[in-house]
Amino acid sequence: MESFKFNTIGIVHSCFKEKFTIPRQSGLVTSATATIELLAPYNHLDTVKGLEQVSHLWISFIFHQHLNKTFKNRVSPPRLNGEKKGVYATRSPFRPNPLGLSVVKLEKIKMDNEGILLEVSGGDFLDKTPIVDIKPYISYADKIEDAIDPFSEIYMPQFEISFSDRVLLKIDKIERTIPNIKIFIEQLLTQDPRPNYTKKIKSEYRAKIYDYDLIWHIDGQNILVLDLLAVKD
Repeated sequence: MESFKFNTIGIVHSCFKEKFTIPRQSGLVTSATATIELLAPYNHLDTVKGLEQVSHLWISFIFHQHLNKTFKNRVSPPRLNGEKKGVYATRSPFRPNPLGLSVVKLEKIKMDNEGILLEVSGGDFLDKTPIVDIKPYISYADKIEDAIDPFSEIYMPQFEISFSDRVLLKIDKIERTIPNIKIFIEQLLTQDPRPNYTKKIKSEYRAKIYDYDLIWHIDGQNILVLDLLAVKD
């Protein structure tokens, strides 16, 4: 059986510092930000010529925290409450090859003597994700109006999000360097990132986003954001 080797063309610097809270798909948290740093020798200025003319990109990447995980014929997508499907009918990272594919919005291209940076939004990348390919999103070919899939009909939970006074004061200061972080937190938590196995045994959660520990409490369909703590090196 033939095998292939891929070169890493870039690395992601993402607002998601751990797998917990990463959206199930790209585009669900539109305010999520990331920077793709192109690596030598794949960062020549000619490689991005014309890229400024497109609004969205297809990003092929490696599920780098699944490199040593076992391939599964059937998996249980989080939104199906334990129902198993064939791995090829899902976007699970437990695949024969740990390849991911996401659409992101291209916000800006930065080019200088130090290299090329692509600022993107709406991604579902873990920090330090290796990138193996970048392609433009082409609407006439990539958008299929009458496409059918079962996942679009799955109920997406909607929560009422509120913030403690302490957090609101902190957000006012944080947004000077991280614009729209309040919107980001609201979009993130309303998707309910909790694993199914914790929902009946926990009510308080925390996760690393940007350079902060986000702490929140869940009571039914209500979420209270308790604190944002700066992560100490």
